[in-house]
Amino acid sequence: MNAVKTVFLMTAMMALLMIVGGALGGKTGVVIAFGISLALNFGSYWFSDKIVLSMYNAKKIERKNGPTLFNTVERLASNAGLPMPKLYVIQSATPNAFATGRNPNNAAVALTTGIIEMLNQDELEGVIAHELTHVKNRDILISTITATLVGTITFLARMAGWAMIFGGGRSDEDSGSALSSLVLLILSPIIAVLIQLAISRSREYAADKGGSEISGKPLGLASALNKLAYANERIPMRDADTATTHLFIVNPLSGSGLSKLFSTHPPIAERIKKLEDISRGRA
Repeated sequence: MNAVKTVFLMTAMMALLMIVGGALGGKTGVVIAFGISLALNFGSYWFSDKIVLSMYNAKKIERKNGPTLFNTVERLASNAGLPMPKLYVIQSATPNAFATGRNPNNAAVALTTGIIEMLNQDELEGVIAHELTHVKNRDILISTITATLVGTITFLARMAGWAMIFGGGRSDEDSGSALSSLVLLILSPIIAVLIQLAISRSREYAADKGGSEISGKPLGLASALNKLAYANERIPMRDADTATTHLFIVNPLSGSGLSKLFSTHPPIAERIKKLEDISRGRA
């Protein structure tokens, strides 16, 4: 269901791109803008692991530095049919984790010291398995494609907006059409971002499901999410960048009200309920 939802949302994003491109005036502008956006996002995708790990000052650990944690990740990666990812630890009291890397052979899993200290073994295995599912599902690639489409739509909308402002006068006959086009160009980037966030939330549900299967402990992951949500609301990661919040297992920034609509993560209560349903089905 999550896969179908992702395909549907990405198709909607492509349709929006075509509509905005038409408003700008033809296929050529769409192709050029898409090429520019693709080049920028491809560079980000190719070097995403190095950029994000450096941003959070993550330190790589080997088996000799943390044998228990290393062995746990290695065992779960084997369960998932994945090569052992690079393992990193971030010095932060905020309990959280993320996965990055352009493909399973170039993946990295990062855990904060806070999450290692807070969670018990079952909970930690659920979190690690969740992150390994992101790697297995190539969610970094999916997020890069959606970012490319959002960037292109935003670029086209801005270009079209400036063209309308400086394009000279219009007859009364065209004024209604111009107004509707202007509304479309204002709303399209917002709609594109909302679609992007919906895709991100869908991938989180899929990672929860996959993580429960890899670890065999859906209630462990559910318990971990409950603890992490509580802790991140009270001890948000102050140096977290909003551009990377979608990578973490729970949003590292506290938020409420309207910000929930623009959240990269689904509600914790819904995620826990789905994991409890999986546990009952397994039983």
